[in-house]
Amino acid sequence: MPEGDPARRAAELREILTEANYRYHVLDDPSISDAEYDSLMRELQALEAAHPELQTPDSPTRRVGGPPASQFAKVRHPLPMLSLGNAMDEAGLREWQARVLRLLGPDAPLAYVAEPKIDGLAVALTYRDGQFVQGATRGDGEVGEDVTANLRTVGGIPLRLRPPDGGGEEGDGTSPPLPAALPTSIEVRGEVYIRIADFEALNERLAAAGEKIFANARNSAAGTLRQKDPALTAARPLRFFAYGVGPVEGVELTSQWQTLHYLRALGFPVNSDARRFERFDEVLAYCRQWMARRDQLPYEADGIVIKVDSFAQQRELGVVQRDPRWAIAFKFPAREAITRLTRIVVNVGRTGVVTPNAELEPVQIGGVTVRNASLHNADYIAQRDIREGDYVTVKRAGDVIPYVVGPVLSRRTGTERPWSFPATCPACGTPLERVEGEAAWRCPNFGICPAQLVRRVEHFVSRGAMDIVGIGERQAEQFVTLGWIKDVADLYSLSAAHFEGLEGYGPKRIANLLQAIEESKQRPLERLIVGLGIRFVGSVAAADLARHFGSLDAIMAASEAELVAIDGIGPVVAASVVQFFGREENRRVVEKLRAAGLRLTAGAPRQRASDGLAGKTFVLTGTLPSMTREQAAELIQAHGGKVSESVSKKTSYVVAGASAGSKLARAQQLGVPVLDEEGLLALVGADDRRAGGLPATPTEPEGQPPAPAAEGQLTMDL
Repeated sequence: MPEGDPARRAAELREILTEANYRYHVLDDPSISDAEYDSLMRELQALEAAHPELQTPDSPTRRVGGPPASQFAKVRHPLPMLSLGNAMDEAGLREWQARVLRLLGPDAPLAYVAEPKIDGLAVALTYRDGQFVQGATRGDGEVGEDVTANLRTVGGIPLRLRPPDGGGEEGDGTSPPLPAALPTSIEVRGEVYIRIADFEALNERLAAAGEKIFANARNSAAGTLRQKDPALTAARPLRFFAYGVGPVEGVELTSQWQTLHYLRALGFPVNSDARRFERFDEVLAYCRQWMARRDQLPYEADGIVIKVDSFAQQRELGVVQRDPRWAIAFKFPAREAITRLTRIVVNVGRTGVVTPNAELEPVQIGGVTVRNASLHNADYIAQRDIREGDYVTVKRAGDVIPYVVGPVLSRRTGTERPWSFPATCPACGTPLERVEGEAAWRCPNFGICPAQLVRRVEHFVSRGAMDIVGIGERQAEQFVTLGWIKDVADLYSLSAAHFEGLEGYGPKRIANLLQAIEESKQRPLERLIVGLGIRFVGSVAAADLARHFGSLDAIMAASEAELVAIDGIGPVVAASVVQFFGREENRRVVEKLRAAGLRLTAGAPRQRASDGLAGKTFVLTGTLPSMTREQAAELIQAHGGKVSESVSKKTSYVVAGASAGSKLARAQQLGVPVLDEEGLLALVGADDRRAGGLPATPTEPEGQPPAPAAEGQLTMDL
């Protein structure tokens, strides 16, 4: 608790939180991040708990949200739409469970229902005699906004309820018994949201049309639902998940799990990742698993909602202030924060692409201190009007580089400085070029630009290429600056004499580094092709080229037509390969590598372990728990499968690990089956794992999706 006058601080916190509520819920223009809001709310709650005399009837701690927008008619909810208390870690979850057990008794038979907490807009849908008659936003929890006409345009919201078919027996792993009749009246509660891929596509269309883009998917859903013209709402990709009910007449529902199944039977989309548990340690494991896999969800989620399953127990537990005692939200570590952008700088990549980056006032995001963030390209900055000195929203998804979402316009003071892209390369002074139709500016000085050379060396020695241990970004820059390296082949000219007297290089380090360089000469041809840094050629395309042509000389001599004829090599890759080897400086590098003794021919093809994956095409994305993507590709190919770089309708499976990106979203759009590592191994077959180069009995890694239903756990088959 801060030092000073508690009354003054409480008043200040109420003012800040009330304004933040208004901007978030009404204007859809957040001025502080969710993490900041939660921190300030906890501080105010602590102040009011320590000084009860400071509590006021209008304190944000007594309210659920902001007031409804004025352009829509008001709707009073028959039962309040409550908020949820937050647990920031497992200790908080255990404290919540302990409170529940104290109130119900230590021997109370408890079950829990958990599901990802979608970051969208909460709504209430009223049905009478099976017909949709009214839809409202949550508003302040007591009074919301009538957006019936707009909600009617959302495809996932049924206009007429489907008659339910009843259900199985409790505990049979499929469904609890369900009412066989339609309710005479029911209020269904859920979340309107936009999938990540749809949100990105929407922002691209808005930017192309010169219109204001949305800051995040939640704001996009809220702004779309509040359109005055329902036709505009219908044109945007809103979706809906049902997660509960308000008042119900004509049928009796006894549990959250039964309710989810009943809602599904009535025709509502319900989250297929919902689970029922009878042991609390399983709830904790579920939270851990989804925290590790949150980037594989097709929608934004900021946590896990956990509810006591029994409605009778929910009624017994009741509500305290603004939160039900029977439910809690386990919050994922924050991935967004607001901080000041102090300066915009540009970096030069190995292919000459000049990328703008933001230097930030340090800010904590998900337990990591962020000082720099990507700004993508010149168009991205211009479309969002990002300026030096702006307060900006910064997002860090999974383990990828943080990026600036956009400025917080409400915090501008007029001192911010507009920024324009430089005309020349910051490393060599060469005028920058931009190919028509591309967003990137490039330095065309490929052979001489020192910044490009540093990045090429860094790429060449990386684990996915030549894997030279002991050389990284700092060493690459040092060797280029010292003049030792003019191209990547010069790495093989380094000797012990170069390092004599150089700070930090003793005899053992020098010997290890030279040994690592020597060992890299035996890397297979496909790894060398990757290391050369040919634009658009990744590990899969490199393997295809090595397998088809058998030598680097044959690849260098190939025409675009010959390259395109290879299954998996398209015209863009083919043109890039021909262009790369058409440069005299690149051909000289190859000759130097040949003279240094590197392998320029492919080895004998590996004998197949089986044909179990024959005819199937796989795409790999994200980080797998126990093997690299290269190892996964080798496993697939060893069993007759094919690995591709891009997802299409012809893709058989996408294998997704942690921090999976656009390929996963594309697979979900096209309905392509998605596997995790264990799913891939199951396709191969347990007996064939060793043949594919993997341990015969791999241990089950953390961060995997919940296992199939075990005793005491039910899954929702949706």
